[in-house]
Amino acid sequence: MHAILTPVGSSGDVNPFVTIGRELRRRGHDVTVLAAEPFAGVVSNAGLAFVSTWSAEDYAHITSHPDLWHPSRGIGLVLQAVASGLRSAYAAIRQVHEPGRTIVVGHTLALVTRVFEEVHRVPAATVHLAPNVFRSDFRQPALAPARDISWWPRQVKRALWWGVDRVLIDPHITPALNRWRAELGLPPVSRVFNTWLHSPQRTIGLFPDWFADPQPDWPVQSRLSGFVLSDAPVAPALTDSESPARTRLTDDESRDSLDAFIAGGPAPIVFTAGSANRQARRFFSTAIEASARTGLRAVLVTGYREHLPTVLPGHVYHAGYAPFTALFPRAAAIVHHGGIGTCAQGFAAGVPQLVMPMGFDQPDNAWRVATLGAGETIAPSAFTPRRVSKALDRLLSSERILAACREWQQRIRAEDPVKHACDLLEETYDRNKRS
Repeated sequence: MHAILTPVGSSGDVNPFVTIGRELRRRGHDVTVLAAEPFAGVVSNAGLAFVSTWSAEDYAHITSHPDLWHPSRGIGLVLQAVASGLRSAYAAIRQVHEPGRTIVVGHTLALVTRVFEEVHRVPAATVHLAPNVFRSDFRQPALAPARDISWWPRQVKRALWWGVDRVLIDPHITPALNRWRAELGLPPVSRVFNTWLHSPQRTIGLFPDWFADPQPDWPVQSRLSGFVLSDAPVAPALTDSESPARTRLTDDESRDSLDAFIAGGPAPIVFTAGSANRQARRFFSTAIEASARTGLRAVLVTGYREHLPTVLPGHVYHAGYAPFTALFPRAAAIVHHGGIGTCAQGFAAGVPQLVMPMGFDQPDNAWRVATLGAGETIAPSAFTPRRVSKALDRLLSSERILAACREWQQRIRAEDPVKHACDLLEETYDRNKRS
């Protein structure tokens, strides 16, 4: 079997695919990953073949755009980028496709894999990292900042999603998508995020049912694997113009320096705003002052040194990159943006989380963290030193929250999500070949 994996996005999107690809490779399958150029090293270091779908310059343009983290304009920006790359990504898949032994495994935003599946009738699966893309008449994804609307009347919820599709999603993707589909002899599609983006062969959610229980009207081909915890062996590469902003220590020097800081006092608070967030200056300024108010030390994880003041106070350490699987278990709490990978690592570490969601899946993830008793949410507008320090005081003094964190940590330790996800892909491939 030759698995073609097509993650779209930043480290939190790419790393789970690399982890799955590594396991498929261990099982004897060929694996090719199509991703943005900065992840070439991450993929190659995992022993997988790599094909670039976005240049480093294009990736930098998206991640530096001021609209990326806007709660409504961000999705439009990303979808426009996806639309502009449909043909080139399709050509890249065709280049490595081996008729008779290929399965295409697409990220939520890898709409090109859905088209390739239709045209070539290959084995295929759609992989969703977070549950917010599963719409339902029952339990709904939470809206920004972290508001549950599941109790709304069914018709109102349906009308809401119709409006979201009509205003925020379809205008940015369907014109280009349908022009291209017409060239391929395919019928037009609409409301692509309603049902079309789910592969009819297999849809896999990389999260456990205790995080988001499947609803009666989720696609019948859906299965959940559990959280695929993943850290890249190295940070993704940046362009030459970006690299001076990064910490200049070697990987070993950085690791030793961070270890020494953590060992030098009480467990710190870890602050991270996402690997692709290049507009987090206010987040880290608040982190420095809030940690000082609490009397706790802080580790600030960001690849962009310009987020931080030239001289840091003694209670703060800057890590340009740090594997969360090693860092989070040594933290007192984590404060972050609500990316699904960061949430999962927080659950696995058994530490409280303070989540400041901005857009995409983050509000829903944040709501679920709070609902499960593992932390709190805080709106970006409320992310001030005083409020953050008070929230951290509550989190660290609550036996109820600490007990919930331990419970979910034990649940994660009992799961084998990578094995389950790979089993599902092999099963999908074998079933398609038999039919």
